[in-house]
Amino acid sequence: MKKLTVAVLIVGAFILYSLLFSHANQVAVLPSTPTSSSSSSSSSSTSGSSGSSGNSNSNGATPTTVPSTNGSSSGQYKDGSYTGSVADAHWGNIQVKAIIQNGKIKDVQFLQYPNDRNRSVSINSFADPQLTQEAIQAQNNNVDIVTGATDSSEAFIQSLGDALSQAKA
Repeated sequence: MKKLTVAVLIVGAFILYSLLFSHANQVAVLPSTPTSSSSSSSSSSTSGSSGSSGNSNSNGATPTTVPSTNGSSSGQYKDGSYTGSVADAHWGNIQVKAIIQNGKIKDVQFLQYPNDRNRSVSINSFADPQLTQEAIQAQNNNVDIVTGATDSSEAFIQSLGDALSQAKA
């Protein structure tokens, strides 16, 4: 009888624990050190492309007005800002803007993302920076889906893909 009581108490405690903490949003915040590695890689690629920029007119102060013929010589995309389509992320919409500089993805900004529920805010607070960083490193929309943010990741890929198709050189 004692063993049965202890077993019921353990199972009950486990059920109570899982109900209370199954929706807890425990998120690990990644340090910003990978950003420095991408800036060092971009500085090395800038020094590699400085020889070709002497022959082209792509080093102007207004990157959005650079002609596409000059933008294509230094990278795979035309310089400027390109807004992707609105993609459904199940709990809301995601829309991104790709910022292209020197023919490469410089930044990806979220224009829309699910933010009306605490769970959505929590998911996007850790997924969005990861997706952005991966896209900048990959220089395309072929990024890994973030665990726990599958719908947001797929919507990001779709919206960024649309923006990059507009920016193709």
